[in-house]
Amino acid sequence: MIGGFVLGLGGDLQSAPQAQISIDAAANSGTIDISHNGGDAIAASDLLITDDQGYSATLSDAGYSADEFGVGDTFTDTGVHSDPELTVKLVHQPSESVIAEATVDTS
Repeated sequence: MIGGFVLGLGGDLQSAPQAQISIDAAANSGTIDISHNGGDAIAASDLLITDDQGYSATLSDAGYSADEFGVGDTFTDTGVHSDPELTVKLVHQPSESVIAEATVDTS
C-alpha cells in the first residue's frame, strides 16, 4: 500500500506524539495511575485507555478534567479493573499508535 499513500489514497493518520508516559497500579485499589513524564502535551480526548479485560475509555470520558495531558500531569483511572494482573495501553487515537503499555498488578 506504499503507492496508495504516495498518491494520496491512504488514510489521514497524524504522527504519534513523542511523550514519556508511565502506567502503574495502586496496590489493592483497582485503580491505574497514568503519568506524563516528558515530551509533547496531548489532547485528553485523543488518548484512549484500554485493558485486556475489555475496558476502553478516553482520558476525558474517564474523568480527566483538563483539555491536555502534559508534563507533570497524573491521572488516576478508577474504572473497574478487577483482574489482579492487567495489560493496560494508552493509545493516541489520531495516529492509532500505542504510546504506553504496561502489565500492572492491581492486587
